[in-house]
Amino acid sequence: MSEQTTSTEHAARARADWQGRIGRRRAGDDGGQLRLDAPATLLASSGRGQVTLDWTPVPGAIGYQVYRSVDGAPPAPLDHHGGDVLAVPHPPYADTTGEPGRTYEYAVAALHDVDQPGPLSTPVRATALTETETVPGNDTAAPGTGAADPGSGTAASAKDTAAPGAGAAGPGTAPGDPLVRVAVDAAGRTRPVHRPWRPMVGSEHLSHLLSTDTTGGRPIGAEFAEALRIMRTELGVGSVRAHAILCDDLGVYREVDGAPVHDFSRVDEVYDRLLALGLRPVVELSFMPRELASDPDRTVFAYGAVISPPRDWQRWTELIRALVTHLLDRYGREEVRHWPFEVWNEANLEVFWSGTRAEFWRLYEVTVRAVREVDPGLTVGGPASAAAGWVGELLDHVDASGAPIDFVSTHTYGAPPLDFRPLCARYGRPELGILWTEWGITPTHFNPVGDEVFAATFLLRGMRSAAGRVDALAYWVASDHFEELGRPPRLFHGGFGLLTVGNLRKPRFWALALADRLGEHELPATLSGDGAGSLVETWAARDDGGTVTVLVWNGTLDQSKAGGDRRLDRDVRVEVRGLAAGNFRVRHWRVDRDHSNIRRVWQELGGDDWPTEDQWELLRARDSLDEYRPEQVVPVLDGSCTVDFPLPMPGVSFLRLEPVA
Repeated sequence: MSEQTTSTEHAARARADWQGRIGRRRAGDDGGQLRLDAPATLLASSGRGQVTLDWTPVPGAIGYQVYRSVDGAPPAPLDHHGGDVLAVPHPPYADTTGEPGRTYEYAVAALHDVDQPGPLSTPVRATALTETETVPGNDTAAPGTGAADPGSGTAASAKDTAAPGAGAAGPGTAPGDPLVRVAVDAAGRTRPVHRPWRPMVGSEHLSHLLSTDTTGGRPIGAEFAEALRIMRTELGVGSVRAHAILCDDLGVYREVDGAPVHDFSRVDEVYDRLLALGLRPVVELSFMPRELASDPDRTVFAYGAVISPPRDWQRWTELIRALVTHLLDRYGREEVRHWPFEVWNEANLEVFWSGTRAEFWRLYEVTVRAVREVDPGLTVGGPASAAAGWVGELLDHVDASGAPIDFVSTHTYGAPPLDFRPLCARYGRPELGILWTEWGITPTHFNPVGDEVFAATFLLRGMRSAAGRVDALAYWVASDHFEELGRPPRLFHGGFGLLTVGNLRKPRFWALALADRLGEHELPATLSGDGAGSLVETWAARDDGGTVTVLVWNGTLDQSKAGGDRRLDRDVRVEVRGLAAGNFRVRHWRVDRDHSNIRRVWQELGGDDWPTEDQWELLRARDSLDEYRPEQVVPVLDGSCTVDFPLPMPGVSFLRLEPVA
């Protein structure tokens, strides 16, 4: 049997095992039962192909679950097909999953914790419009909330500032009119632009940096290193979070004549390479060395990571102390104090932890105490959980045990991350860091949505939503050089990466690159029209030289619309006010089906599994951020500049208005 056949069969077994266990949560996840009030106001606004829901935020909520029913059926959580947490952190919310022309009943519940919804709001009814239908003044509110402003889709007391991730809504077009207006105040009060992608990005296990193998004819180790360099130089990323620093491929632990032997030379190799790229590690303390495992046959992934508790807790503690001591000796105390130490990965899933929940709390406690015994100034936390779980439970445990904690970390896919600030505050720990150490559009390997433009708008929605309320939102992952369930079988295979094998930039990479091009000072912006703030969103800023940048995108969380839906396409009018008199150079970049979409280029080339050398050359030549129109120089006399353009769903536009001397 060939080595390739063996590898393929091993990957197939790993995939089957993964699918069988990935959805299983650990028992006992009920937590406390504090109940929050229902949202006092719920508005439902009908639009073309969508219904926008808005509600009054509930103090203490970490997020909200939207419910929907039809024809008198019991309300059920609205599923936008994200495959993970369906809750959202704040309003507004666009439901594009319904059938246009059919009336649905909606309600919303506030969440105390991810699996603890409160009572439902008073329900409202609404109908998504067909492509040509308009129904002015159809907004409905729960009784006693006040009338709706006709045609605006907002309550009469319209917000002056938006919920995170959305511009404020204001009077505008009637429902069904495809025009969305974006008004930016270039002279308005500013605040620093928060870029939550910069602290960290996810990656494959770092021993991949040492690989001399190839995928699709491309060198794995060299291209993986280059992908991480691109994260640093083009997106401003500062650190990398990866699994398996304690796995056997790095040889950290073995036993000789019954005695433990520690060897961190291979850890040094990968950390040296990472630091040479200008990046720091997030030290995820996982998985279990085989000779230390209580059950070495319990594994995950094609590379056989052991997921069992240690058979000897004292030897585990000594391993952690030895590793931390070595890192301090090699890299210096001041450097390592910048590295978060995170305990394990997704122990609330059976696929990642074969022990009990109580055993995980023990693992957390002995591990963080071991780290801090070496240096009390090091940063520790967890639970690195799946689907936003176990955060409250971990805070319960550290309250009871006195175990140290500096940050909470968790993961979610398919929706913007929830807001854990109220949960930390309830435990009297508002100072805790909040690290989303994995986040992305889907938890499913080889999902085609990962290569679509849809992922670009999803990524912008999540980053904009999280700005100002998290310390890090780590996109999972940097590169399609990835082997958890087997290496990539073709160039476009639905990989998790921002970059393909060969380091071609996917649409979602360009979305982040555009966000990183925003100026330093965030500007106030308002949106009005059909889907304003829920379907179409914006992010605007200026720099110290007076250049104004405006990012606008059109997207839904509904993954059944990943290929687009013309009912959700919109026309956009961006008006920038408060500009100094003079001439401005206006440039406009796009990410959509026909722009900045390398997968589309591959399709045009009649792409097979992997490019030929000639095709690689053609792909690299077209691996660019595309301008929508040639740049223009326009005079600004009254302080205002207006730009009109169509914006498909999914689609992204980025405007840059630069004063010309």
